[in-house]
Amino acid sequence: MPDATKFLLPEDAIPTHWINLVPDLPGEPLPPLSPRTGRPAGPDDLTPIFPMNLIAQEVSPEPEIAIPDAVREAYKLWRPTPLYRAHRLERALGTKARIFYKYEGVSPAGSHKPNTAVPQAYENAQSGIRKLATETGAGQWGSSLAFACSLFGLECEVFMVGSSYDQKPYRRSMMETWGASVHRSPSDRTDAGRSQAQHDTGSLGIAISEAVEVAAQDPSCNYSLGSVLNHVLLHQTVIGQEAIAQLDMADARPDVIIGCVGGGSNFAGLVFPFLRRGDDVRIVAAEPAACPTLTRGVYSYDYGDTVGMTPLMPM
Repeated sequence: MPDATKFLLPEDAIPTHWINLVPDLPGEPLPPLSPRTGRPAGPDDLTPIFPMNLIAQEVSPEPEIAIPDAVREAYKLWRPTPLYRAHRLERALGTKARIFYKYEGVSPAGSHKPNTAVPQAYENAQSGIRKLATETGAGQWGSSLAFACSLFGLECEVFMVGSSYDQKPYRRSMMETWGASVHRSPSDRTDAGRSQAQHDTGSLGIAISEAVEVAAQDPSCNYSLGSVLNHVLLHQTVIGQEAIAQLDMADARPDVIIGCVGGGSNFAGLVFPFLRRGDDVRIVAAEPAACPTLTRGVYSYDYGDTVGMTPLMPM
């Protein structure tokens, strides 16, 4: 039905593997650096806050990674997500182009973030971890991890950027409904928070520092991150794989793919499967002018928290 508005897949069409783009990239990827030593990080640097299965996914050279059955079963709560054809937008623009959009807002947390929160919570539960600590800005990631932790019996502790904590009480309520404890960051619960008390509105870097500190000091607690890392990006590739199948239903092959970019996981999840298929397609990353990390950013190692950055080339 090429002229339909909604293109829906059955549950058995949920992808069985995540796509890992690392093997397709030229050369060897740059290693993560330890903030403690400034040298390439090894397992000893990562195991205090991540389970080994996620570390293995992070550095995997395999083109595909199997999705555990328990994760696919959880995905059924909202996946496959619908693909829509934007008939009214096409008419408003007066264009002959067909415009489609993949809608991830049907997830329990209302965004694409549970695509990675669920496998992260699962792998931590499998490794015997009892609690996950994380940060959140506007609250989408905190909501997603709280939801995922509730599925696998984990505690969840969230440090929420102070300004968002004040402005978005309902996001906070959502996290608490799923059993998470939510703290305004900077808080007085950590050394990192106390050292940044003068920055009352908070920042994502401060909140990350607080969450990592909690995880590093508690053997039963790990840290969980909702964007940027390779294992996060590959978890999101369920989006693009479903989109390919749905566009086939619409008898459409895209000429242009547009995705929004913050940390990059939504964009990667949409476009990686098309890149793997080898489509001759124009790919456009749309980022906010207020923080243009792709078009005007510094090429550097960025630790994400308040440690700082190490430039990779002269500025």
